[in-house]
Amino acid sequence: MIHVLVADDQELVRAGFVMILAAQSDLTVVGEAADGAEAIRLARELGPDVVLMDVRMPTVDGIEATAAICRETSAKVLVLTTFDLDEYVYAALRAGASGFLLKDMRRHELVEAVRLVAGGEALLAPTVTRRLIADVVARSGPSSPKRADARLATLTARETETLRQVARGLSNAEIAAELYVTEHTVKTHVSSILSKLGLRDRVQAVVLAYESGLVLPGDVAPRAHS
Repeated sequence: MIHVLVADDQELVRAGFVMILAAQSDLTVVGEAADGAEAIRLARELGPDVVLMDVRMPTVDGIEATAAICRETSAKVLVLTTFDLDEYVYAALRAGASGFLLKDMRRHELVEAVRLVAGGEALLAPTVTRRLIADVVARSGPSSPKRADARLATLTARETETLRQVARGLSNAEIAAELYVTEHTVKTHVSSILSKLGLRDRVQAVVLAYESGLVLPGDVAPRAHS
């Protein structure tokens, strides 16, 4: 059972999300929050697996709440927004969110997104990955030496290659096709990578891969995926 906390300042919107999620046999809504401060408090108290987080909320906004929840709990945050790739969404990803969804999504997309994030996936299209990479490059400088990360030495050759493909923006299915292995094998590799490197999800894996120089900015894949 996947436990979900819904945070949105609009009561009708929250009610709609709750209704959709509660209809699924493997999902249960453990709480609702009307602002970021309440979301942080409930995340600490209820220990949800996934938090659906609106960006623009009173008292404490979704970005600040996302950072606090990712820092203080094991919950995965899925950001909800009415704006595609705006600076608020990107800031939330940098704060530790595992992905984002537009509020005009379809029901099945919401349900599948919650399941994916709960399972350790991240909703990162290549366009989002490119912005993440651009930020890393801007902070370090394109000609600056990359920071070697000793943790990478703990990976096997196949895990290292899998990490490269993750950082390029490929889904598990695409990586499986690229490496001629099963999707289950890819999932096993990704899980091992996150565990060995002490990372929460693919977002952090992408950042580390580029910051360490394992993958270059031009390597991002052109295909879109979710």
